[in-house]
Amino acid sequence: MRPRRRGAAGIGDHYPGDGNGGYDVSHYDVWLSHKLFRDELWGTTTVTATATQDLSRFDLDFLLRVDSVRMNDAVASTRSKDGELVVTPAKPIAKGTVMTNVVSYKDTPGKYERYGYNAWKIGADGGALAADEPQIAPWWYPSNDHPLDKTTFDVSVAAPEDYKVISNGVFVGTQQQIDGWVRRNWRSVKPQGTYETLLAVGKFEPRDQTTPNGPSFITAYGDDLVYGGAARASVERTPEIVEFQETQFGPCPFEAQGGVVSTAIAFALENQTRPICSDRFFRRGCDTYVVAHENAHQWFGDSVSVARWKEIWLNEGFATYAEYLWSEHLGEGTPAQLARYTYDSIPAGDPFWQVLPGDPSAAGQFDDAVYDRGAMTPRALRTAMGDAAFFKTLRTWPADHQYGNVTTEQFRALAEKTSGKDLRALFTTWLYTAGKPAVGPNGPTTAGRSGVEPRSFRAIHETREMLAHSGHGHR
Repeated sequence: MRPRRRGAAGIGDHYPGDGNGGYDVSHYDVWLSHKLFRDELWGTTTVTATATQDLSRFDLDFLLRVDSVRMNDAVASTRSKDGELVVTPAKPIAKGTVMTNVVSYKDTPGKYERYGYNAWKIGADGGALAADEPQIAPWWYPSNDHPLDKTTFDVSVAAPEDYKVISNGVFVGTQQQIDGWVRRNWRSVKPQGTYETLLAVGKFEPRDQTTPNGPSFITAYGDDLVYGGAARASVERTPEIVEFQETQFGPCPFEAQGGVVSTAIAFALENQTRPICSDRFFRRGCDTYVVAHENAHQWFGDSVSVARWKEIWLNEGFATYAEYLWSEHLGEGTPAQLARYTYDSIPAGDPFWQVLPGDPSAAGQFDDAVYDRGAMTPRALRTAMGDAAFFKTLRTWPADHQYGNVTTEQFRALAEKTSGKDLRALFTTWLYTAGKPAVGPNGPTTAGRSGVEPRSFRAIHETREMLAHSGHGHR
């Protein structure tokens, strides 16, 4: 008789219940309906996975009440506790077995909390918005909820005809329902993280276009936007911004582009192929910096994802540095000027310098320092490496690790290989040492220090303030 073996109920990251052991997901098929105002969500999610060990039972990260689970067509027994759906198959599963898990459920997502917050948002129009970081999936579909297990998705959601359903990837059509509702279907064909998977149901104004380079370009704007004109003037420039970023980071790794603007949130998030942001980012007019930031995540965060949440500077530091590059492209301030002005603006005694971007706590994961000191790090690295080696590294990194997971040590190894220099001390100083570095990001000279605020500084700073303080679950 095989010993009873349970897949681990977490992978031991910052959030102990996130992620599961014993299997690897190969596809999610999410087939749901959403009743407005009453906030009822029901349907099925089919999780196709391969057992990576012998399994007598395994966990899925999920908060909603489950009606049934069928595993390879046999009814499985289940129990739910602390955001974990524990599945016990009718028979033990051998390592290497392909499992088709059909989870049927009906519940009200807005009544649940995990880690002390509720990530499910209800719009003023009665619609719903599933967008948050580091967790959102448990509020609407069962999953292996950690960036380490990325895979492809089909998302199909039915809602009343005058409400639109927006998700990731490419739009694959509608189906008219007998009750007057419409089912809208979306497909993500490249590996995608669970927190990067979006659901937006509401009175949106969608625009389905094609970029000059060919990919689908889909945007959606809530019909209650306060700053709708400026939002459109900003987000509609996404293809232009992505074209520029391709010159810096290499070809865009995904099949589509786009963006969603909503009043239901106060932050922005890099949902794969379809970033979402609050219309408050545009309260002072057009803001392409938040668009540049979230689209840079398509390379740094979505395609190349962190292996552990402590590595989050690899996402946020490089997305903020991408704003510096966009600023230079617009003629509004160079990366050297922006990094040095930021460095000079923060006194040595400020608590900012006590946060370690390379290993923040869960509470500090989205601290200002992860963004700003995180962005000063690539500037310091560019100073040490030289432009040729630095930009070669920026392009090689997403190419070498496309659709994979990474650590800071891997990035340092690539930078050292490309430049032929020992960069350990630089990484230690900027990422792992408390206190203001004695030497600024431009090195021991005064390069970039003029005392004059770069024209883009305030826009970038205000964007970062909103990103770091106003919305994600643990912010």
